[in-house]
Amino acid sequence: MGRKVRTVLLFAAGGLLLLGGPALAQEKQTPPAGKETGVAESVPLLAAGAAAPAFRLSEVSGASYFYGGAGSGKPLLLAFFSVFCDPCRDELAVLQRIQKRYGGRVEVAAICLDGEILKSTVAGFAMQEGYAFRVLLDEVTDRQVFRVANAYRVTEMPTLYFVNSVGRIAFAGTGRVAEDTIEKAVQAALAR
Repeated sequence: MGRKVRTVLLFAAGGLLLLGGPALAQEKQTPPAGKETGVAESVPLLAAGAAAPAFRLSEVSGASYFYGGAGSGKPLLLAFFSVFCDPCRDELAVLQRIQKRYGGRVEVAAICLDGEILKSTVAGFAMQEGYAFRVLLDEVTDRQVFRVANAYRVTEMPTLYFVNSVGRIAFAGTGRVAEDTIEKAVQAALAR
């Protein structure tokens, strides 16, 4: 009797997976460029005019990078991403174009939230894509949160910040941010 019950249960489980599997595997619809998804409305992004938190992180190359906040000199375009996030990949391509256009006048950095364990994967991805900007790895704290992402109130990816030359948030957005929106923020900061 036990064997028959197990066989029936296995067939029932297989049937559920066949019927329900496609629904579980459906890709989440990504909002169009410039539309926020509002996933974590209770944790707002840092507001325009707020001081950008300083941080020190390692690049995927192993070099150390420090962003000092107030008085850093150059504006900073900062993205939080994962290599497994398609909208993030789209945003990183935009960052690459901004890096090419504004080169030495704007610092561009992307902070990966995939963890130290995937450092070589992230490094390979950055090399394959030919990114000219800094690709950094966020660190996990004792509380099991990403140190820099937590300071910047990142609750979804991609998250994008533009920090002006005096270390203040000039723009913040989540999801796919339209390239012309980023371009306008960069031009406004450089015009000052």
